[in-house]
Amino acid sequence: MINSVMLAWYGSYGGGAIGDMFSLWEQYGFFAYILPFLLIFALIFGILERIKIFDDNKSISGIIAFVVGLMALQFDIVPQFFSEVFPRLGVGLAIVLIVLIVVGLFADPNSKGITYTLMGGSVIVVVAILIQTAGAVGWSSTWWWYDNWPMVAGIVIILIALGIIVGSGKESTGKDESILARALRGK
Repeated sequence: MINSVMLAWYGSYGGGAIGDMFSLWEQYGFFAYILPFLLIFALIFGILERIKIFDDNKSISGIIAFVVGLMALQFDIVPQFFSEVFPRLGVGLAIVLIVLIVVGLFADPNSKGITYTLMGGSVIVVVAILIQTAGAVGWSSTWWWYDNWPMVAGIVIILIALGIIVGSGKESTGKDESILARALRGK
């Protein structure tokens, strides 16, 4: 009896049937080659169809998207990048979603200042994801970020503060005049 309990526990620890299926797909290169190819193909095809560079000839757009998708996978740069960026993107999106939920509970969602602040925070999350991914695949100058992060953080904080100040300012309707304007007109 204990043997069957241990085997059931072991199967759930490894993910069970779904975990086995994903492991098999990984061994066949589904995540490293097929999904990146489909993503690149769809993006290139969508861009070519949107800009209508070949008028309404979808076959040429399809062939170009197919060739670009296959050529992008010729070396392991794309699969390595995708395997690093998408898990980080999932975590970053979860963080942004949590912040949106918490801010939505306590703040006015129609405020421009809140909207711009959330947008700025989301941009910071995306930049952090790209920097971490670049470091993981060996493309970054990590030492530069290590040496200069206080300066970059200070600039970002100043830009965010300026955005909040400018975005939260009351718009003039033309009815309210300043004291100086009334004094100059003699009223």
